Amino acid sequence: MFHLVVFRLGMFGFMTLFLTGLGLIVAGGLAALLLEQWPERAGTVAAILMVTGAAVAAVPALLVLPGLSAPVSCHWNWAFPGAGLDQPGLRLDPLSAIFLLPVLTLTGLGAVYGRTYWRPWHHRHEALGLAWLSYGLLGVAMALVATASHGVVFLVVWELMTLTSWFLVTFENEKPAVRSAGWLYLVASHIGNACLLALFCLLARNTGSWDFSAYPWLRTHTVPAAAFFLLALAGFGVKAGLAPLHVWLPEAHPAAPSHVSAVMSGAMIAMGIYGLLRILSFLDHPAPWWGWLMIGLGLGSALFGALLSLAQSDLKRLLAYSSVENMGLVATGIGFGLLGQATHQPALLFLGYAGALLHVLNHALFKGLLFFAAGAAVHAVGSRSLEAMGGLLRRMPETGALFILGAAAAAGLPPLNGFTSEFFLYLAGFRGLTTAQTGIQAPALIALAGLALTGVLAGAAMAKAAGVGFLGEPRSEAAANAHEPGLGLFLPMLVLALGCLAVPVLATFWPWLLAPATAEITGMPVDAFTDIINHLQPPLAGLTTAGVLLLLVAGWITLRMRYLLKPRPVRRAATWTCGYLQPTPRMQYTAGSFAQPMITLFRGLLRPRYQITRPAGLFPAPAAFACATPDVVREHYLRPLFHALRERLAVLRAFQEGHVQVYILYITLTLLILLLWKL
Repeated sequence: MFHLVVFRLGMFGFMTLFLTGLGLIVAGGLAALLLEQWPERAGTVAAILMVTGAAVAAVPALLVLPGLSAPVSCHWNWAFPGAGLDQPGLRLDPLSAIFLLPVLTLTGLGAVYGRTYWRPWHHRHEALGLAWLSYGLLGVAMALVATASHGVVFLVVWELMTLTSWFLVTFENEKPAVRSAGWLYLVASHIGNACLLALFCLLARNTGSWDFSAYPWLRTHTVPAAAFFLLALAGFGVKAGLAPLHVWLPEAHPAAPSHVSAVMSGAMIAMGIYGLLRILSFLDHPAPWWGWLMIGLGLGSALFGALLSLAQSDLKRLLAYSSVENMGLVATGIGFGLLGQATHQPALLFLGYAGALLHVLNHALFKGLLFFAAGAAVHAVGSRSLEAMGGLLRRMPETGALFILGAAAAAGLPPLNGFTSEFFLYLAGFRGLTTAQTGIQAPALIALAGLALTGVLAGAAMAKAAGVGFLGEPRSEAAANAHEPGLGLFLPMLVLALGCLAVPVLATFWPWLLAPATAEITGMPVDAFTDIINHLQPPLAGLTTAGVLLLLVAGWITLRMRYLLKPRPVRRAATWTCGYLQPTPRMQYTAGSFAQPMITLFRGLLRPRYQITRPAGLFPAPAAFACATPDVVREHYLRPLFHALRERLAVLRAFQEGHVQVYILYITLTLLILLLWKL
């Protein structure tokens, strides 16, 4: 019966179904724009159409992912220079499907969330209509990036993804900080886009085609593969937020609306990982240094992101740096996979790539949950600062519980989904440690130590976010009066929380589901991974069993406590307070004091700035202590670099006449020079 359904869907056309879903998402944005005079109605119609479209478009991806259906594609003719060489089109294969799932899931859930979240901005109904349209186009652009099978199409939808996300980042453009974050994001994105343009031009020059189907030719011919890899790493690394190319991310994500932050963090930055893997799928026989470079960049990003996440007092900025950390873990997995390819170790290859792909899915689940819950907390308190929160778990118990669950998943604690994908990465590290090949054991040991240290720092950062923000006593009047959000904000959080719980329960199935995508990256047959997957089943089965038992025990304890307390009066009282009958919020840890020991330990790397007012005299004035930890890459390296470039390029200001006619003359002369050069 199931195969009959798949066959009938195939007869209808998987690509037709996929494009229909994307059309519904765009229709939702257009409907909101047309109904902008009635914001409530516009949000309802947009959310319904976008959720429906995301569900429809996800059906082909769910069938292609495990190999139940062969990859599908479509092509069309166009009147474009070079159209005689190839036809542009789309292709949906297992690698595309892996990245489509977080895109469509977060786009649909974010639409439901945005309907309620954007209510305070209903007086700006004109801007709200454009925001809904930009949101729908962002979701569609990401889906098209994951399925584009032509270089020009890829670059066009990649640019569309950049511009629509920029419009959303600058939604509250009346704030100077938001405008600054938007310009930084736009400049950083287009520096990466320049590298991608060079990459695809180089690919087309070597293969004579812009179509991806011609690029496997690169596997059997002598080509500048290292140049392809480095350009892809630079261009896609900017979008993925890998350090030191991450500087836009902690500025843009906090500036955007919370559901947009969830989509950008959980889905959009993963497009950088997708692009890198897609380029790697065209190349064969990677050099070992590719793997070591990816492992080094990955561990550096993970450690740097975790440290700066721990140092933040802005909740959304903390989560943004956590995304840098998690993309570093994904890059580490890709590094293990490349190393396995280079040294002909299929087990290391599979564990690395499968761990990276699974962590992309898991990151979308728990980071989407965290940004949604953070948005609810910010909405209730009116501030992103952890110093203005506190005590929210008692006033927002459902939101607080889901945030703590997401924080535990982000920290990689069992039995949640973050631990499941990190388990693959640890297995890859141990595989490298036990290999007989020389020159791998010592670096693998360093990688394992880096993963362990990252886990500790990430756990501390998530403990800070959950503990300072949701436990203790309220630090502001707004926090004391906070209350649960409506169903529109709570339902998307609940769906993602259930996903965080479901992934480890299905641990034994993930290797089989990820094998087709890994085969797509490496060019190996899926059957080559059968023995490896069979050897993985016992530890994964133990992981599943332990996870299920922990969940059952936690559920039983919760129900038992409610049953025992139901017939008894229950009153709340303060915990032991060192002799104080009524402790004030000033007696508990602040966000800064919680992280201070770690910041002091790594002060040589983080370079924190201290402001200390010491007690002086017989009757001293109040003392004060403050610590700021700016992004060391931005402040100490990139800012001086761009300042020097600005000084050097100041001579070109003479050409900025300020007249449109002069600029048209420049364009005309440039076109004439290019034409003469070509002729």
